[in-house]
Amino acid sequence: MSTLRFHAIKESLTYKPVNVEEKERRSDLFGKHVFNERTMRQYLTKDAFNGVRDAIQYGKKIDRSIADQVASSMKDWALSKGVTHYTHWFQPLTGATAEKHDAFFETMQDGMAIEKFGGSQLVQQEPDASSFPSGGIRNTFEARGYTAWDPTSPAFIYGTTLCIPTIFVAYTGEALDYKTPLLRALHAVDNAATAICKYFDKNVKKVSSSLGWEQEYFLVDKMLAASRPDISLTGRTLLGHSPAKGQQLDDHYFGSIPNRALSFMRELETECMLLGIPVKTRHNEVAPNQFELAPIYEEANLAVDHNSLLMDMMGRVAARHNFKVLLHEKPFKGINGSGKHNNWSLSTDTGVNLLGPGKTPMSNLQFLTFFINTIKAVHEHEALLRATVASAGNDHRLGANEAPPAIISVFIGEQLTKVLEELEGVTKGKLSPQEKTELKLNVVGKIPDVLLDNTDRNRTSPFAFTGNKFEFRAVGSTANCGNPMTILNTIVAKQLSDFKVEVDKLIDKKGLKKDEAIFNVLREYIKSTRHILFEGNGYGKAWEEEAKKRGLSNNKTTPEALKAKISKETIALFEEMNVMSRVETEARYEIEMEAYIMHIQIESRVLGDIARNHIVPTAVKYQNILIENVRGLKEIFDKKFNSVSKEQLSLIEEISSHIESINANVTKMINERKKANALEDLEKRAMAYCDKVKPIFDDIRYHCDKLELLVDDEIWPLTKYRELLFTR
Repeated sequence: MSTLRFHAIKESLTYKPVNVEEKERRSDLFGKHVFNERTMRQYLTKDAFNGVRDAIQYGKKIDRSIADQVASSMKDWALSKGVTHYTHWFQPLTGATAEKHDAFFETMQDGMAIEKFGGSQLVQQEPDASSFPSGGIRNTFEARGYTAWDPTSPAFIYGTTLCIPTIFVAYTGEALDYKTPLLRALHAVDNAATAICKYFDKNVKKVSSSLGWEQEYFLVDKMLAASRPDISLTGRTLLGHSPAKGQQLDDHYFGSIPNRALSFMRELETECMLLGIPVKTRHNEVAPNQFELAPIYEEANLAVDHNSLLMDMMGRVAARHNFKVLLHEKPFKGINGSGKHNNWSLSTDTGVNLLGPGKTPMSNLQFLTFFINTIKAVHEHEALLRATVASAGNDHRLGANEAPPAIISVFIGEQLTKVLEELEGVTKGKLSPQEKTELKLNVVGKIPDVLLDNTDRNRTSPFAFTGNKFEFRAVGSTANCGNPMTILNTIVAKQLSDFKVEVDKLIDKKGLKKDEAIFNVLREYIKSTRHILFEGNGYGKAWEEEAKKRGLSNNKTTPEALKAKISKETIALFEEMNVMSRVETEARYEIEMEAYIMHIQIESRVLGDIARNHIVPTAVKYQNILIENVRGLKEIFDKKFNSVSKEQLSLIEEISSHIESINANVTKMINERKKANALEDLEKRAMAYCDKVKPIFDDIRYHCDKLELLVDDEIWPLTKYRELLFTR
């Protein structure tokens, strides 16, 4: 056994779990480190509080004098908690969060010092923008970028730092982050949905998008993870033979949580409570050492911030428990990967969930309006929705008999399918009094108040209705939720806007009553969106063939999928809804394609290094041991040598064959990588990495994993799957 592997296993087996005691009720801890409404009421003047509240609820601009008051109060509150620094906390297009800390400390001319924090420092800062991905928006020598305070997401204390959530834009105004387009999309869906709500309730003034994410992850012993170069550098294992026992017994799923993992969860949840992240659910997932946590749903912008903060926090808390958190979509071959289901809905400022059926025909009609329009939006933009979850990591997961396929479809269940079929059959044009009554009583009026259990769940559906919300199940575990939430809210906003135009046209030009006009438009939508509805097995080959007949896209790889992001239709959509300009849209495409290339390139280099510098030398070393053994057998048995050394000679030959194949494939991979790097066209380079470089990974892995079964376990250099997955 290699020295590193030996010490890693020894260290993990002797580690004593941290005992985490929960001394306070979680309801008492919740939001203690957040400058939330309760804290603002305590620290802000009435004018300052009203200014911030109006900015949050109605998007009103905060006056500079109000900003000064807020900054002063925020500083006083932070100092009372032992804070020394502040930072503008933002989400650049790296996929991680970013922060630059500045001390409150300032010196005076008389040599004295004070703690200072004003409105100008709260509202805006100027971090270096040159080293963040910009997709060509900024040149390296053009470093200026701005972070600007987002008052809709409350400031929070993390450690000894006051973190102020902000947007991040270029000097020329283009968005360089996930938050800015998301805020624009949320504004668009608010306007569009509020206009539709006024058909049913004139009192509605605002519609908010809600999000409840479910975060899946693996916990691996920190020392064992550190002994694997592939985990350390890529977040996943590029080699490793499947253990005899994996997840086939289904004994880990919802099982008793191991003590060490439970201690980690308790501390993580305590941190979440302090930061106002309303985590509620924890459980074992399907694969060994895989787990999940999920919060109560929140307003989408806040939920995105909380998930980004959580992913950073998970790594820090895990380190204190000698764990490494793996958020990669597919860290281990042969067992389930990790996703991040995004549960999405819309709700009004009057307290109504627009995707929750009500108790009366009129509220059911409102539900059907938003329900059918969401389906229509997905139908019109299914390829774009697929593109929002495209990444090198998620390519391993989508359609791998554990996650939704790359084909986007919508599951609504048997009962709602019948409701739509009946609604589709209603006579076109003006309805007779009898038809109106029949429609209200027999179709719209019979939708049950609670739909949570009216049909079985379809785990293979990428976009499923689950009673009072839609669940976008294809999002990858490392993803920033801002990306899919921006697209989903944008396409729904566009669809609702188009719907209103059609309804108003029937009312104004054809003289139809409001309900009749709504019914007529919805009926046509039902007819035109049949192809996107699918209730069956999304993993089956038959569905691929059926989806092709229906005209649905099946973009299995990231380079294929991302093309939808720069189509004429997509650019026009974003510009019309004021979510992103052409420049911003094309920049994001370039950034995501570059990220794909870089991920495959890094994995290729790491795999080549491990194969040639770890696996092959170890195999040669063991082969030499066998050769010495054969020589000894020849001296002892002489005439019987051929019969007694048959197995050893066969093993030597088999090892040689695998070594030869590894070296040949690594050379081939390097050559293909060089060819890909020489391509100037971004799309061609990405396709070359996808089609030419990446497939060789499997060939190299196959021979390395075969050697793992042949070489003496005592000298094998890499920590094995059985040790990574079952050391708890």
